[in-house]
Amino acid sequence: MHFYFLSGPDFVMGPDSDYSVRNVIGIAQSNPEIGKKVVRNRHLAGQMLNIVSGKSIHPVTAVPGGFSKPLTQKERDQLLPMAEEVLEFAKFSMAFAKDSIFPKYLDAVKTLGVINTGFLGTVSDDGALNLYDGKLRLMKADGSYVDFAYDQYTDFISEKIEDWTYLKFPYAKAWGEGFSMDINDPKGIYRVNSLARINVADKISTPLAQKEFEIFRENFGRPAQLTLLYHWARLIELLHNAERAVELLNDPEITNRETRTPVTPRAARGVGCVEAPRGTLFHDYETDENGLITNVNLIVATTQNNAPINMSVNQAAKMLIKDGKYDQGILNQVEMAIRAYDPCLSCATHNLDGRLPVRIDIVNSEGILINSIQN
Repeated sequence: MHFYFLSGPDFVMGPDSDYSVRNVIGIAQSNPEIGKKVVRNRHLAGQMLNIVSGKSIHPVTAVPGGFSKPLTQKERDQLLPMAEEVLEFAKFSMAFAKDSIFPKYLDAVKTLGVINTGFLGTVSDDGALNLYDGKLRLMKADGSYVDFAYDQYTDFISEKIEDWTYLKFPYAKAWGEGFSMDINDPKGIYRVNSLARINVADKISTPLAQKEFEIFRENFGRPAQLTLLYHWARLIELLHNAERAVELLNDPEITNRETRTPVTPRAARGVGCVEAPRGTLFHDYETDENGLITNVNLIVATTQNNAPINMSVNQAAKMLIKDGKYDQGILNQVEMAIRAYDPCLSCATHNLDGRLPVRIDIVNSEGILINSIQN
């Protein structure tokens, strides 16, 4: 959904195209066959989630102790051909992007929003990419890393508060260097989401995604720092997830009726962590003897990418706005640096008319406002 609906118009239609066509409708009109594939597979994914969880958006069948209902054999037989079709679409998307999209924008990929940071993601015990369970891996910009358990996160991560925003700024306190968003000398800054997960992983468990992973690493190294590579990494993950769905549905255990462990309310602390599409997501709860929550702390993916997003926007704006030239095309390229991270903010999406509530104030070296441009 992110590649085709949110960021795709920048690449398929071009960053300088008029905002009235720089959206998913424009993609469908200029590439009707691709548009049909996108709509079809988005529909299939929603159907599959509905079969598994009873809802196509925001499922509620995950409960304390496991899952509220088992998957029946009939449902499994219904899901498998759908998963196989989605896998074919994932293979098409990977090839389409590598052959027709990314080669045209390599210059932008190499320059737009580029910053130098560390990364955080989840891996299995053998170092493989894992989106659901494992250990956290915090990697420095030089590629060195440390692994730790979820409930140790406060030993490695802290949060900075600034008076000009409601969002906090998580940083790697374990590095002992403090916090700075100076794009020339960042301190404590790490990133999450698809590019981070690809960087921290040693391998991927499914064969097609592993092949693409190897190509990616050969081309861009470890860790890859180019911000627009988030889109490439996101497609590798799409391919992995599609492969994994077919694997799971072919596993006889998928219809096992033992889906929930009995839970007794008690006073305790529990820390959970999962790789949400936008990145690493922490949930930290404390309860009383009745199981009622007494304290909670969440660190969501967009918060962890807050500092990097600010840094990438800073870099993009300073690189693009020069010699007295600035226009809507330049503004949209600055927005592209935001969209790469897929933040859970209004600026992550295209409205149907393609415009975002973004304003850039241009000031001279003396701090005097010269002009403002706004979508």
